[in-house]
Amino acid sequence: MKTAKIAGAAVAAIIVLLVLLMVVGIPSGFLTSQIQDRIERGSGYHLTIAGATKISLWPTLNVKMSDLTLQDPKDRDGSSRITISNLEADMTLSSAWSGHPHITELVITKPVVHVPLLRERLRPTAQPAKPGGLEGDSATIERIVISNGEIVFSNPRDRVENRIDGIAGLATIDADRNVKFAGIARTGDNPLKFDIKAAAPSGPVEHQNIPVEMTFEAPGLLSGPLTGRAEVRMNGAVAMINGLSGTLGDGAFNGWASVDLSSKPLVKLDLDFQRLEIPVSKAAEQAGQQGWSDRPINLTGLNYVDAQARVSAAQIDLGEARFAPAAIEATLAGGILKASVANLGVYGGQASGEVIVDATSGTPNYAMHCDLVGVRALPLLSSLAEFDKIDGKMQAKIAAKSGGGSQHAIMANMSGTAFLIFQDGQIRGLNIAQMIRNLTSSTLSGWQEQKEQATDLTQLAASFKIERGQATTTDLNLIGPLVKVTGAGTIDLGTKQIGFRVEPQLVMTTEGQGRTSDPVGFGIPVILSGPWSGPRIYPDMQGILDNPDAAYAKLREMGKGLFGPNGAGLDKLLGGLGGLGGLAGNQGQPGTTTGTTGGNTNDPLGGLGQGLGQTLGTLIQQGLGGAAGGAATGTHGTRGIPAPPQQAETAPQVQPAPPPQPQPDASPPPAAQDSQPMNDVLRQLFNR
Repeated sequence: MKTAKIAGAAVAAIIVLLVLLMVVGIPSGFLTSQIQDRIERGSGYHLTIAGATKISLWPTLNVKMSDLTLQDPKDRDGSSRITISNLEADMTLSSAWSGHPHITELVITKPVVHVPLLRERLRPTAQPAKPGGLEGDSATIERIVISNGEIVFSNPRDRVENRIDGIAGLATIDADRNVKFAGIARTGDNPLKFDIKAAAPSGPVEHQNIPVEMTFEAPGLLSGPLTGRAEVRMNGAVAMINGLSGTLGDGAFNGWASVDLSSKPLVKLDLDFQRLEIPVSKAAEQAGQQGWSDRPINLTGLNYVDAQARVSAAQIDLGEARFAPAAIEATLAGGILKASVANLGVYGGQASGEVIVDATSGTPNYAMHCDLVGVRALPLLSSLAEFDKIDGKMQAKIAAKSGGGSQHAIMANMSGTAFLIFQDGQIRGLNIAQMIRNLTSSTLSGWQEQKEQATDLTQLAASFKIERGQATTTDLNLIGPLVKVTGAGTIDLGTKQIGFRVEPQLVMTTEGQGRTSDPVGFGIPVILSGPWSGPRIYPDMQGILDNPDAAYAKLREMGKGLFGPNGAGLDKLLGGLGGLGGLAGNQGQPGTTTGTTGGNTNDPLGGLGQGLGQTLGTLIQQGLGGAAGGAATGTHGTRGIPAPPQQAETAPQVQPAPPPQPQPDASPPPAAQDSQPMNDVLRQLFNR
């Protein structure tokens, strides 16, 4: 009886212990060696379990492990490894006893995949192939749940590290081995979303075609959802992607690709798009309007992948720009990217050229050359640079190089040459002839833009030599039916400033380059300085002092042509200077025209406009020749302007001219003749 009681108590204790173990969990340190052995035999990777391992029998067989590390035993520095914070598996008890575990759910918490970034491709070494799975005794899995995962790309030597984090997803595998994996992630500030479907083959996946379908969304990186389907074949570490087709945004594409992951990744692809849209950051465009951005441009990633690519498209949309058709050849090797285009369709013309980006050093270097032929300037410049002032056929040859880690640095360090020519178009929003006339009365601030105005041009050409962001030209030449401008100057590409000295001329004919009449020169060079979006424009006063005879002679011509027929353009200029009325109406004075105030109802100046150009030229000529006709006595050869006839009863009162500055010569200057109203006109013209 006593023995039976002891046996019963022992059985009861065992039952209680089993119940507790089923509920609480069995310390399973003795199982870790078996799990590690199975993983290493099946995958070739070494598994380290630094945390605890527990087994629970209720309500299903549950295995929990923490602090796992899976890595290649040949990777001594541990740069290529997978770490898992917690792993939990639910399986049926019967499948566990049978040796073929059937896992109903596998939960992986905080997995981190460490991927080394290699600068050089390593030669492949002969080594036995790693098993592709757990062979005949492999486990089957129904669901895999991943939360808070990361992929870390790093190169400690270069102090480079990039991450794809926030990875969360659900993978399901049905009885027919169809795999579905959907999830989200984040790279920097850009969210990612993916959905992958594949049909896993039975047995090893090596040399078997695997049908794959995928959808990928990256709003900050791609113009629209990327969908595609292909057949993937694994050949060792090389993934061959054949029969690739799909859509990117609204454009369909097809082609093939391959990825060699044996060492530094080597990507090869050949894709043909119906329409390829490449988005451009609006923030970058707005920053470019106010000034070049100093935001760092990081191109170090070009050092850690090699590529050979050919991309063709019936149409490429780069921001607002349109190119059709297009074919781009590109290679990336050793951190140097070379991309070239030939016969690129650009707004009615063609372009060809090459761009080279060298990212091997800390500061990227750039080089490019391109030729544009017969391109419509307005849509190209508007879409690429939001510059809508010039229209016409454009030809250009540009060769430039630079270096820098930001937009501002690239523009400030640019060197090279550029030749630009625009033909048979117009300068929009600007009336250059009117601007020239306005310069006779005041300094201009900005381009005096008016949407309804334009200046037709036959040709606008200039060649530039660029040194450290300073683009200098000595042959600026604008020819139009009514205007001609020549000049030289510098454009500061880094600060968006200009400094030009130009010689504007009005052409009183609608003929273009083949005209026979001589243009009417302004007589004084014009300075343009300040920001290129709104510079100050004013006459160069030093110009009139260099050669006053020629300047006054040009001014005589201005009186005939610059101010328009009958001098009507002086209406606003003269204002209340009615003192010239006495001159115009004074009959019998040598060198003056006869006129009667009010004799011409079509003259806005009340008779003054009749012959005003000739009168103005004659007055200046008299001033150049000393006294003339009935003028007051003076010395021949002076540049003074003769005094008007004494008609105090009709001439208005005007302020006397400021006294002349004393000359350094001790001898008294000859008495100069003066015409006060004419002096007032010249003061209005030249601010003197």
